[in-house]
Amino acid sequence: MKFNKKGNKTMKKATKQNPYVVVRTYSAGVHVGTLAKQSEDGKRVTLTGARRIWSWTGANTLHEISLRGVGPKSRVSDPVSEIELMEAIEVIRCSSEGQKALEGASWLA
Repeated sequence: MKFNKKGNKTMKKATKQNPYVVVRTYSAGVHVGTLAKQSEDGKRVTLTGARRIWSWTGANTLHEISLRGVGPKSRVSDPVSEIELMEAIEVIRCSSEGQKALEGASWLA
């Protein structure tokens, strides 16, 4: 594990074109976005273009969400430019189909 001059854990940059991911956290819910940074222990994650998934239909697990997106009547927030999540439990890379569906999902759908 690496630390900066202030003794804080450093973040490593995501590689392979900064993948679009689904992140499940301990207490902040489920988020999707482009992985910008992830701490070496994996628990601190920074997403850009981040959206929160409040509820979903059309998928049993986050694995299906990452593969195909969410169904109608799902509740997905508008994107924020960046969010830092402190207690990531899962970080799942999305397929191109899943990314396209999630980027098109809306709270109002």
